[in-house]
Amino acid sequence: MRFFVFCILSLLCLGKSLSSPTPVILWHGMGDSCCNPLSMGSVKRAIEDEIPDIYVKSLMIGNNIIQDVENGFFSNANDQIKEVCKQIAEDEKLKGGYNSIGFSQGAQFLRAVAQTCPQGMKNLISIGGQHQGVFGLPHCSGENYRICEYVRQLLSYGAYEPWIQRLLVQAQYWHDPIKEDIYRNTSLFLAGINNENEVNEEYKSNLGSLDRFVMLKFNNDTMVDPNVSSHFGFYKPGTSKETQSLEESTLYKEDRLGLKAMAKEGKLVFLSVDGDHLRMPKGFFEKEIVLKFLTN
Repeated sequence: MRFFVFCILSLLCLGKSLSSPTPVILWHGMGDSCCNPLSMGSVKRAIEDEIPDIYVKSLMIGNNIIQDVENGFFSNANDQIKEVCKQIAEDEKLKGGYNSIGFSQGAQFLRAVAQTCPQGMKNLISIGGQHQGVFGLPHCSGENYRICEYVRQLLSYGAYEPWIQRLLVQAQYWHDPIKEDIYRNTSLFLAGINNENEVNEEYKSNLGSLDRFVMLKFNNDTMVDPNVSSHFGFYKPGTSKETQSLEESTLYKEDRLGLKAMAKEGKLVFLSVDGDHLRMPKGFFEKEIVLKFLTN
């Protein structure tokens, strides 16, 4: 009898050891690329160090790294979502499901993926995302400084001009709290995935099928304006000074996206760290993200 029990336990342990860890998809932010060794490359290595044999796919939008960076500024976000859905569907290693981590604008893009083509997404982790958009001009330094300055000029000129909406990724999640009607009627991307006009029940159902929706906000964020957008909060309608939380918003009260239902099920996780945009304390990512939400 003891031998029989031992054999059963051994088989169970063997099965567990042979099971592959859940793959992870990464989507970088503005001005970055899939394969920068100092950003997404470092994130990929950190995950692989904590979870041996894991498959990590860092998304490239375009045919090469240059196109990937450019598409983070100048393209149609909806087309990018369709492209990523296609990549996921064609990747055999993702057939059994996957977790996803979006950095900055990559966070709301991956949420759009979860809503439009879920295909097995389990946990969605948003690192400094802008789920209610931004109402502040982006900044960045280094090799992409000139591009950022051009983006700032276009947004200042008129974020809701049709040609700018079609051209500029950042305009597609620009949210003017003073002009809510114009935002809802003109936004090429954000108003749609947030069910601002018509409630798409499929979006609600797909998002609600996630195991967890984790949102990390940076308390000293100088890129995301307002930084509460990382927690699905935003400015109160009609003002650009006073903010409101997700729970205070019409989006939540009317449960237009299913977030209220997800909260009741314990599926929403709100994290905060002191620091500027995407600046996590040493060891935080591994301890609070990888080990808590990416391990089977």
